[in-house]
Formats: sequence, C-alpha cells, structure tokens
Amino acid sequence: MRRRSPGLSLAAIRMGVLALVLAGTATAEAATAKPYSPNVGKDYPRNVYFGDTHLHTTNSPDAFLFGVRLGPDEALRFARGEEVKATHGLPVRLVRPLDFLVVADHAEYLGFVHRLFAGDPQVLSTDYGKKVFEIARSGEDGPFRAAMEVVGSLSKNQELMKVPELKASVWQEVGQNADRHNRPGVFTAFIGYEWTSLLEGNNLHRVVIFKDGADTVTRVVPYSSFDSPDPEKLWAYMQAYEKKTGGEVLAIPHNGNLSNGMMFQTERLNGEKFSRECAQMRERWEPIYEVTQIKGDGETHPFLSPNDEFADFENWDICNLDGSQLKEDWMLEYEYGRSALKLGLKLEQELGTNPYKFGLIGSTDSHTGLATAGEDNFWGKHSGLEPNPGRVNHALAKIGKVEVLGWQQVAGALAAVWARENTREALFEAMKSKETYATTGPRMVVRVFAGWDFQPEDLVRPDFVDAGYTRGVPMGGDLPGAPNGGAPRFMVQALRDADGANLERIQIIKGWLDGKGDLHEKVYDAAVSDGREIGKGGRCRERVVSTVDVASATYSNTVGVPVMMAFWKDPDFDPKERAFYYVRVIEIPTPRWTAYDAKRFGTELPENVPTVTQERAYTSPIWYSP
Repeated sequence: MRRRSPGLSLAAIRMGVLALVLAGTATAEAATAKPYSPNVGKDYPRNVYFGDTHLHTTNSPDAFLFGVRLGPDEALRFARGEEVKATHGLPVRLVRPLDFLVVADHAEYLGFVHRLFAGDPQVLSTDYGKKVFEIARSGEDGPFRAAMEVVGSLSKNQELMKVPELKASVWQEVGQNADRHNRPGVFTAFIGYEWTSLLEGNNLHRVVIFKDGADTVTRVVPYSSFDSPDPEKLWAYMQAYEKKTGGEVLAIPHNGNLSNGMMFQTERLNGEKFSRECAQMRERWEPIYEVTQIKGDGETHPFLSPNDEFADFENWDICNLDGSQLKEDWMLEYEYGRSALKLGLKLEQELGTNPYKFGLIGSTDSHTGLATAGEDNFWGKHSGLEPNPGRVNHALAKIGKVEVLGWQQVAGALAAVWARENTREALFEAMKSKETYATTGPRMVVRVFAGWDFQPEDLVRPDFVDAGYTRGVPMGGDLPGAPNGGAPRFMVQALRDADGANLERIQIIKGWLDGKGDLHEKVYDAAVSDGREIGKGGRCRERVVSTVDVASATYSNTVGVPVMMAFWKDPDFDPKERAFYYVRVIEIPTPRWTAYDAKRFGTELPENVPTVTQERAYTSPIWYSP
C-alpha cells in the first residue's frame, strides 16, 4: 500500500548507502590497487538487531481472560517468521521476522488461569481455584464473572491459587521453550517474565530478562508482586539470583505514564528519601527503560515540554492503569522519560549516583501472542482488539464520564540493539551498556557518537565506526572531562526503514542542571530535509509537506530523504553543568493504523480520531558530568 519515489531501489539502499554510511567499510579505497580495511580486528558492535522485549501469551492471566489462545511456542515461531493461526483463526506471518523476543508473561498466576478453566486438578486443589471454576460453569455469563473475580484478586495483589510445584513446572516449560527456539547468530529467545506491581491502580511494572539458559534460570522461580509490590525487593531477588547461579539478569520498567507520578518519584516506596545505596541499586538493575509501547508513548508530554512541537505524540494522560484515579498535572514530571532523565541529574548531584541513568528501548506489550509493531500491521492490545471494524471505538477503560477508546492504542514499538552478534550474551551486554534505542515501529537505523574533537568530515569517513569508538563514546556512554574551551560534538547517521518512510529531521534533545540547581531542556534541529533551513535558536519550525492520502491509506516518499547525517556542536555548553543528550529521528507523515483500518473495513471514523502519524526513534542518552 506504500509508494516509493522513482529511482529509489531497496537494493541501492542496502548495498550502497548502508555499506558506506553505517557499516564503516573501506569503500573510499575500493578502487585502489592495494586493499584498505582499517577495522580488521576491531571488535565493535557493528550490527543493529530489532526485537520485542515485552510480549504476552496465554500464560498471562489477563491475556487468557481477554481471549488469546496463542502460547509461548506460537509466539516464538511467529517472531522467527513462521506462519501461525491467530486467536480468531486467521493465518498470520511476519513479512520481516524479528531478531529477538522476550515472552514476558505475568509472574502472577503464570500459566494458572488457562489451566484453571481447563479443569487442571492442581489448580482446583486450592479453595479459590475451585470457587472460580464453579463460577465459570454457573450459567451463560459464568466465564465473564469468573474472569472478573480473578482480575479482582490480581489488582489486590492477592495470591489465592498458590501451588508452588505447579509454578515451578510452568517455569520449567517457559525456560525449555525459549531454549528450544534460541538460534545463536540467527534468532535470540530470551527467558523472562513480567513483575506486575499495581499499587492502588498505579503502574510499577517491570519486565525481568535473564541472560542465561533454562538450566540456570530455572534454579529459581519468578518473583511476583504477590511476594512484594516494592521494586527494591525485586532488585534484592535479582541480586540473590546472580549470587546463587552466577548468571545475569536485568529489569525494564514500562508505562510510567500510567503510574500517576510513582514511576520516577524522588523518594522510596516507604516514603523515605532516596539513599545513595537505593539509587545505586536502581541504576544497577534497571539500565534501560521501555519508553514507548501500545499503552502510550512515554518520551515527553506537552505540559512538560511546551516548546517542543513534537511532544504531543500518542500521549495516554487520562488516568492510572486501572482507571481508578484521574491524572493531575503534578504527576507528569514523575512519569515521562525526558523528565526522569532530568530528575536523575539533580539526584546525582545530591547522592553521587543517578538512579535514572537509563537507556531507551520500545516494545509492544501486546497480549495477543503476536509481536507486530507496524501501523499497517497492527493486531491490537489483546485478542478482542485484533483487526475488526469496531475496534476503533471499543472502550478500553472508563473512569467517571471519561473513556479510553480503541483508537488511542499505539501500534508500536520495537527495541533496537547495537551488538557484536545475535546471541543472548551479546544482546544482553549491549542492553546493560545501554547501546540501544527505541523506535515507534519502523526499523530505522540510527547511530550516534559524541566526543570533543570530531569534525564534520568525520561523518563520511570510511572508518566512521572506528573513529566513533576510539575518539568518542556511543549512545549510552559517558563523556570524559571537558577540555579547556571545548564543547561536545555529535556525529549522527540515520537510515530510513528499507520498506518504510523517508526521514524528515534529526534532533538533539538536551537536558541540564544549572548552577542554581534548576533543571532545563532544549530541542535542537541538527538536520532537516527538503531544503528547509535551521534558524536562530537551532530550530526549523517549518514542517515537511504531508503526502498522506487518508482515503487510500497511502503516502509518497517524494519528500524527506532516505539517509540523513548530522554534525552538531553544543552552542550552549557550560563545562560546570551536568547534562545529557539523546537523538530523536522523525519520519515524514504516514498513515496511522486507524487510516488502514478505515480503508480495509470501509468504515467512517469520528472526526477526533487521528489518521496521520510521524513515526520516530529515540536513542539512549549520552551523559556529561563535570
């Protein structure tokens, strides 16, 4: 359904531009008699891998109650590129397989609910399991009432179907299934789960990912919010796992936008102020943050970033996760990625450690068993919202007179990881070092280096990658002390999704703490397309012309560019001020999933439903400390 501009072939992008701009190969000397290969023996991460670190299957109680019938095996086969049948019987297959996947089913009642409804004797051996099973069989609305009963126990963090031996056997199955699908060098299947803490309806969820195989991981069982809803207790469990097994584990928070001010607060859950030790624990165990997914984009918010015209992107800002409390403006500062990065600078100055020094990724949080992230391939939050004519106006949640409707779902997102190879070990290492970025769905290739002596001509060096690592730091890194009179310089290279839209601009987002202890942020345009100019203050306020035809759900790549590069030097640098920088790459306008639905089903959309979007990527920050 997409049209490309004449003369722009996929082969040319992949074989020509990508090789020159991103791979760091020695094409400039290719025509000479003597071969030149400056990077031989340099073990830098050279490949970017795209995956989903947050997918739910029938092992998750909520996914099963929503109707999904795909288990971990189908989820992994689908992610690898095999055809499976969706819950409602349609055959589905990814056009482009993923490179890695984490099946992150909830630790709370992991695998229990679908076994309960099947009459599993171990679950029915509990009084509560027997009660729910009897409700499910008591009349036409029995299954619905049984589902609501289980949801109620989950929201209260009450473990009422406790069968330790069954939990251990389900976890064995999870680990063995991931090992069976893991193909080092081809496809990585991580073992993981979601720790689902919900305090008075406020989201504190984390995805827990293990580097290791089933033999190691299954020496423990998942730590759930039934054990404790306090993240500090989760970190203690992770520390104990590494000590007991010699393995490695990390946690990824998500959906701070649904925490009503709790995700990035500046005090502990018990009300005490952050201690240095607590800050160190959070930085150690949570190196990356899931900044964008189906339940809203979490980079920033217009209330927090009024001078950022791209801040109003897929914001979910109505209420907390279960709809029990409306959002208040004061909460927003403690919910979004950019503001959390700023808060981290202030905490670091006070404590000597930055608890919010995290990299960025995206993932789906889909509860369908299908890891899909494209606007033209959106399969909904759960199986009841798989493609159908009514899902746009389906009520997802209601609080008072306010509703969250189906069209507010976000089609993305994906995690992008720069690594040496596609293995558990290499990808995990890259996540820990934060050499990652988030995309809202497209597979844009983005690379950034920061240093003190880069020059504009370094952008097109054949050994670009070598120069970036030897004379600077990559995304997720820390700039060393500033030389006298120096200011950080950034080299950014971006390539559009080979099957997607052209790029509209590259931006540098800066946050800093001034000498008075006040926090600031600023957006700089580092490169723009279509002959537009960057004016005073480092901004281009002129938007690119939209080519979207909503009625046909198409667009044209006659605007924007397939490859974009930027050299940028901070014009406002003060070596005495703590700061961070990250890159935001924005595509030209394209049809939103709602436009594709309207075209496919022939439905008319309400006027307030957005039909055009501008997809983007967010890199992990680079930090500077005096």
